[in-house]
Amino acid sequence: RRAQAPCNVWERFCTRWAARHHSAFPHAGMDQAKSLLKSAGTAPGDQHASLDAATAACAAAPEDAPVKKIWAVIDASSPAADARSLQGALSTGARLGVMIVAERGPVSQSQVLRAMEYSEVYVAAVELGDSAKKVIDDAASFTDGPSVVLLAAPSAVQGDEHWTSFTYDPRREVFGGSAFVAQGSAVRKEIQAFLDRESLLTLIAKRSLPVDAAADGGADGELGQGLTDASKTVTVLYTSDTGHAEECAKAVARQCRNGGFASSAVRCGTLDSFDVGALPSEPLVVFCIATAGKGEFPGNGRNFWEKLAARAGELKGALGDLKYCVFGLGDSHYWGKGTEESRINFAKPARDLDEVFEKLGAQRLIPTGFGDDQDVDQYHTGFAEWRSQLYSRLGVDKADAVGGDDDGPVKSDEVIKIETAQLRGTLKAALDDVTTGQVPFHDTKVIKFHGSYQQDDRDLREERQKLGIENAFSFMIRVRLPAGYCTAEQWIAMDQACQRYANGTLKITTRQTWQFHGVIKRDVKPLMRAINRACMDTLAACGDVCRNVMCTTNPTACSRKVMQEIVNYTYAIHDHCLPRTGAYHEIFLMHGDEMAEKTQILGSTPLEEEPLYGKTYLPRKFKVAVAIPPCNDVDVFAHCCGFIAIIQNDTLLGFNVSVGGGLGFTHNNQKTHPRLADVIGFCEPKDAKYVCEAIMTVQRDFGDRTNRKHARLKYCVEDYGPDFFREQVEERLGKKLQPARPYKFDSRSDLYGWTKTEDGMWHCGCLVPIGRVKDHWRNGLMKIAELLKGGGGFRMTCNQQVLITDVPEGKKAAVQKFLDEYKIAHTPETTVSGMRRNMVACVALPTCPLAFAEAERYLPTLVGRLEGILERCGLTDKDICIRMTGCPNSCGRPSMAEIGFIGKAPGTYNMYLGGDFLGTRLNTLFAESVTEDQIIAQLTPIFQCYSAEREKNEHFGDFVVRKGYVKPMTAGRYWWSLPEV
Repeated sequence: RRAQAPCNVWERFCTRWAARHHSAFPHAGMDQAKSLLKSAGTAPGDQHASLDAATAACAAAPEDAPVKKIWAVIDASSPAADARSLQGALSTGARLGVMIVAERGPVSQSQVLRAMEYSEVYVAAVELGDSAKKVIDDAASFTDGPSVVLLAAPSAVQGDEHWTSFTYDPRREVFGGSAFVAQGSAVRKEIQAFLDRESLLTLIAKRSLPVDAAADGGADGELGQGLTDASKTVTVLYTSDTGHAEECAKAVARQCRNGGFASSAVRCGTLDSFDVGALPSEPLVVFCIATAGKGEFPGNGRNFWEKLAARAGELKGALGDLKYCVFGLGDSHYWGKGTEESRINFAKPARDLDEVFEKLGAQRLIPTGFGDDQDVDQYHTGFAEWRSQLYSRLGVDKADAVGGDDDGPVKSDEVIKIETAQLRGTLKAALDDVTTGQVPFHDTKVIKFHGSYQQDDRDLREERQKLGIENAFSFMIRVRLPAGYCTAEQWIAMDQACQRYANGTLKITTRQTWQFHGVIKRDVKPLMRAINRACMDTLAACGDVCRNVMCTTNPTACSRKVMQEIVNYTYAIHDHCLPRTGAYHEIFLMHGDEMAEKTQILGSTPLEEEPLYGKTYLPRKFKVAVAIPPCNDVDVFAHCCGFIAIIQNDTLLGFNVSVGGGLGFTHNNQKTHPRLADVIGFCEPKDAKYVCEAIMTVQRDFGDRTNRKHARLKYCVEDYGPDFFREQVEERLGKKLQPARPYKFDSRSDLYGWTKTEDGMWHCGCLVPIGRVKDHWRNGLMKIAELLKGGGGFRMTCNQQVLITDVPEGKKAAVQKFLDEYKIAHTPETTVSGMRRNMVACVALPTCPLAFAEAERYLPTLVGRLEGILERCGLTDKDICIRMTGCPNSCGRPSMAEIGFIGKAPGTYNMYLGGDFLGTRLNTLFAESVTEDQIIAQLTPIFQCYSAEREKNEHFGDFVVRKGYVKPMTAGRYWWSLPEV
């Protein structure tokens, strides 16, 4: 190395000397360029003085020979260096290298700019000097496509403000970097526009080619003029949390494509995906802007808005050629009907954006339009009016927007279900694709049927968008666990699986089962196989099918013998309504060479028969619960189908049957509302599974498949009536349902602490806050599971708690020791308060894509503050049901709580009061869009009044109705009209 050092020093000296004294030696640049190629390993025979000679040599090279550059070294003033000749030569392939040497000024960079139109090409423009050697080395080593290098003598570009040294290397993108890197802070306008748009087409269409080329009327000018005449482009940008603005934007993009715009000339994406600096080079931008929070931009548009504000001074006067239009979405009653806050914040981001663009000098194409959620068809009403004006101005109003290329889903869920070959789709291949963390849109629909939802960490979205990388995608996986029962061995297996494949926690859900969160794509199949090895699966845990069938867990509800009998019927109902497709096993379980033949045989046989579901399955999800009076811990009336056990003299006589429950709705969409189920009759135990089948098939045939917001069974019962529905069930069942039998509920709380059943076994109910099994809860329950192997088990509850079950007398003390050691709350003292014992929350942020606000991460904090008030009022031990969800889909069943919270925006909730403690009455809206301090301020005097004026054994929900704080919600159809807020 020491021997080579003097030579390297001498080479650098010669390079610098030749560069400084270049004008004295007319051909020094060409000689130096050839010397650089030689030092990069290019043999003299692979250097040619013309493009024709180099391309001929490339064509003559054997196709199977390793890629090695064959160079054309030409003078910048040569006709061979013009754009047309160069573009023709680049099609030769990856072997070609072109070195253009500019020894005299002025130097045009238009040739190399156009070379960047090729998707795989190395391009550079540098001065002869120290940096040139590395550039030549990189160009020579680029094997994915041709290389083009412009070498300029320092004297030729000295003082030229238009000159920019840069390199464009697509290999950098593989590692998350930018292909384009400028050497220095000064970047000429044309190149900056390319950076901002990442497309040279905009440069040409805006005639931002170098003036000299266009003015000469040569090939460059003809090409630029031709592409300018053909430049019909539109950029459609949206920002949305709920997807409504995205739907509008994609509808506009689809209409433009089908109305004559070239597909490549219509771009559609989020605001944050677009660089503010590219605005001066845009001919037309269409904005679809939703509203989040208190008149704020949604998360995927916030960065754009901030950058626009920061660069307003730079952009002012530069947008004279830009035409724009804005459509804003909002809710004119979001902060209360007729309030000043609602007026100010209605579609505020859209109005602010329109104002800024007007001040910056852009031209408004059509007046700004607005979609109001208070309209009968919500934002659709305003959008229909606005888009008709837009389509007319763009000349695409005669086009049919159905079909064709699209930026998003054009197929309905019903079509996707039909085309997925009984729930297969392309999911198997998509899960094996390691180039991305997500699966295609249609496969996100399919994977639901197999118990999983694709999600991403919303806490990381903004950071990852700044870095230019895809969202942090992961999958939620829900286990199928009828009646919520698992053995100790299965608990251990799930604990190990969550540590290895998920985020190290188990989530006990309101569906009486577990969920795994944070499962990255490559671990989905291994986790499914781990679940299968534990004799469980996830089939039909989600999707438009009969989902996990729930059953009362409280062992004091009836005798142990009757409890087991009812659990067995729960299993029978669940198994009878399972899908029959073999897709689950093909996709997730079959792997390895030994399974190849079985996979092939199964895959080549005719499609399995789905006797209950057919090819389209159900219009929406179908939920079933089995309740054992006097316990209604399953919230039986919240379900599509319910079975209420009728027990007399320790004998199960049968079940009362209920239909038409469901709690999800859409904010301010008065066509949607929660509903409690109607009891339509009584059936014998052996008929329960057939009754469930009949109810499910009525929904299959009569449910609304045109509108998923109106597709749940509750709307079918509401629209046709309970009597019609019962008649349909009886017709399919082949017999009449008997009249409903008397029953009585007195609680829907879980059991806490120990109880002993007549078979001598002990059971202990434990509090797991919001159902998240982590930290000391996870460690302690794992120890207990290991202790109970071979006999004991666990039952998840519908209130997100866990029941340790079947503990022999000889192990009770050891279980108690672990409960104490790991501080697992299970007594009135350790569970802190009656409110904490009865709190339920959905997962919400950061993983749920539908959430507007926090739930699981926030409710314990709110309850902590409320507990201080309850303690002062002497209500600490009083059971009060409090529930929270991040959105109105109501996974945590908040509309049946005595105190319910439904998220509207970060830190903002609608507060509902007056649900009864037994789960037989919906609550009523008490306050809109309240924050934590407002919640505390409004509940404090009510708690004080409850403490002083409640009647004996009167629950909080009944008290607020009796005192007139809210009116009783007698039916879900009054959800919007009854509240006086």
